Parts: sequence; structure tokens; C-alpha cells
Amino acid sequence: MLKLRLSMGGTKKRPVYKIVVADSRFARDGRFIEKLGFFNPLLPKEKEERIGLETDRIKYWISQGAKPTTRVARILGEKQIIPMPANSNNPQKAIPKKDRKKAEAPKEEKKAEAPKEEKKAEAPKEEKKAEAPKEEKK
Repeated sequence: MLKLRLSMGGTKKRPVYKIVVADSRFARDGRFIEKLGFFNPLLPKEKEERIGLETDRIKYWISQGAKPTTRVARILGEKQIIPMPANSNNPQKAIPKKDRKKAEAPKEEKKAEAPKEEKKAEAPKEEKKAEAPKEEKK
């Protein structure tokens, strides 16, 4: 399956991304079919040098069935090449990770206890079948 996705480049702590069309089975920074643009997240959003796109080639690859990843879809939506994707809602993201685990643990314990009790009531214990002794070959 063809994907329009970001391929990372740059140096340590200074990322620069290429927007490429690649087979989804290839590595993120590996082999790609064609470079379609670039994205520099370190520049302010107002600067034109932040994103560079080849719109005609992007439209061509989308017409050929290439699907953009969520981040690339947002970039293309900002440049009005495709419709802007709907914002996803992840309320857990605002909670620090260590607090998320604490909040989830009591709920999971209650859920974990209930199915065990039901299983005991539903499934009676099976008796072990006596195995016939195996005959030895001479």
C-alpha cells in the first residue's frame, strides 16, 4: 500500500522531514518512490520556508491511491490540497502518564474480579481423564 509520509533527516535535536511517497512495508527513513516536499518543524508557523510541497505530484499520487498519514494529512489540509482531517480527541493525553496508570488501575481491578467469579460459576471443573499406559516398541 502506498503512503504519503514523513521521512526523518537532519541532525540530533534538529529534525527535518522529507514528505515522500513510499510503500508502507519499507522503513520510515528507508527506500521511497519519490520526494514530494519537506517539513521543518523548528521554524515558526508563519514562515513560508517551514513547508515546501510539490502540489501537482501530491495530487497525482493521491489519485493513484496513496493514503497520507495523519500528520501529512494535516500538513496538506493546512495548504488546502486536501480537506482538513477532523481533529481527534484524546482526553488522556493531558494527564501525565504516571497519573493515567493510577486512574486506570482501580477500574481494571473491578473489571478483572467480576469475570473470574462468573467463570467459576459457569464452568464446572472437569475431571482429569486417566491416561492409558503407552505400549513400548521392541
